[in-house]
Amino acid sequence: MTPMRSVDLSLKVNQQTVDMTLSSAATLLHVLRNDLGLNGAKYGCGLGECGACTVLIDGIPARACVVPALEMQGREITTLEGLGNAQQPHAVQQAFIDTQAAQCGYCLNGMLMMTVALLKKNPHPNDDDIRRALSANLCRCGTHIEIIAAVHRAAELMKAQTS
Repeated sequence: MTPMRSVDLSLKVNQQTVDMTLSSAATLLHVLRNDLGLNGAKYGCGLGECGACTVLIDGIPARACVVPALEMQGREITTLEGLGNAQQPHAVQQAFIDTQAAQCGYCLNGMLMMTVALLKKNPHPNDDDIRRALSANLCRCGTHIEIIAAVHRAAELMKAQTS
């Protein structure tokens, strides 16, 4: 077993470079929530299975609870907070608001981040594409129909932005 040690690290989070000293055992989720105060990504299962902690690393969805922070040097990390804000929400955030696709909201971070990744890869997904893309994100409230509608709405909003 390797002993824990402190490590100096430079992270790029939401287009901002942050220099910090971390424990060698720190996960990306721990750093985001506890050190940087970015609470969009949630601690769910701690095993990378529920999707509540999803972030984008170099544009690819990743489960922050199982990603060692030390491996993030030189990578581009985007959290929910990096998408947009209350005054200027990202199209995906606005779509989830428009369709009222949240109930308890715990899965919302993962659903939003996975939707951003899906629409980047497939700007016109059908229901089956959406179900496949979001299938690894746990939602216990049963808002699946609204979430699917939100993804379709996000695709419309993003298409309108590029027209």
